Amino acid sequence: MLAKKFLGQNFLKDHKVLERIAEALEIKEGDTVVEIGPGHGELTRRILKYSPSKLMAIEKDGELIESFLGELIDQYPNLEVVQADALKQIPQIDYPYKLVGNIPYYITGHLLRILQGLSQKPSLIVLTLQKEVANRLCAEPPKMNLLAATIQLWAKPQIIRYISKKSFRPAPKVDSAVVKITPFGNQKVQEISDEYYKIVKVLFKQPRKTILNNLRSLGATPEQLEKFGLDPRLRPQNLSIEQIKGLARLFTH
Repeated sequence: MLAKKFLGQNFLKDHKVLERIAEALEIKEGDTVVEIGPGHGELTRRILKYSPSKLMAIEKDGELIESFLGELIDQYPNLEVVQADALKQIPQIDYPYKLVGNIPYYITGHLLRILQGLSQKPSLIVLTLQKEVANRLCAEPPKMNLLAATIQLWAKPQIIRYISKKSFRPAPKVDSAVVKITPFGNQKVQEISDEYYKIVKVLFKQPRKTILNNLRSLGATPEQLEKFGLDPRLRPQNLSIEQIKGLARLFTH
C-alpha cells in the first residue's frame, strides 16, 4: 500500500531500529502501551513480543487497519486497535500507560503540547522525531532553546539512536532520531509551571538578546541578576533549567 503524503506516512523498515524502540519501552508485567500510528504493524509486532498487559494502537487510516492489523487483532487478545486521531484520543486516556510512536513529523509540536498539558502523563514516552528536533529537545547549555526549556521542566529527554532517512519507505527528506522521554512525577514540577512557562516565553522570544534585555519587561535590573548569581550579559541559551526556575520565582511572584 502506498504511503499517504497528506497523513505524513513514512514507514520505518529497519528491523534493528524497530527492535531498539521496543526495547526502550522497558515493558514489564502489567504495563499498558499506547502506540501512535502503527501503520503496517512492524513495531506493533515487536511490542507484542514483550507481552504488555494491553497494547492500544491508534491508527487514523482505516485502510491500514483493514489491510495490515486485522490478522494481529485475531492473534493477540491484548491488542486493541482504535481508528482515531491520536491527538484527540490521547487526552481521553485516564489510566497509566507508556507511549510510543513513529509519528508523522508535522504533529510533533502539537503532540508535545498535549503531553505537557496532561495531568497524568505517560510513565515513559518513546518517539521517532526529526533529527534536528530531537537535538533541540535534548539540548543543554550553551545550546538551550525554547523547545528544550519547555519540555525539560516536566521530563528528561534522551536520544537513543539516530536513524538514516534510508531506513524509511518512502524516504523522508531528513534523518531521524529515537528519543526516550521520561516524565517526572507531578510532585517535582509542583506549582512553578505557570510562572516558569511565562519566563521561558519572555527569555526565548528574542534569544539573541541578553537575559537582562529580555527580562527588563518584568522589571529586571543588572543588580538583581548579579545578586542571583547570573551575568546580565548572558544569553538565554546559556541558562540551565534550574536557573530558569529560579528566575521564574524571582520575577513572577
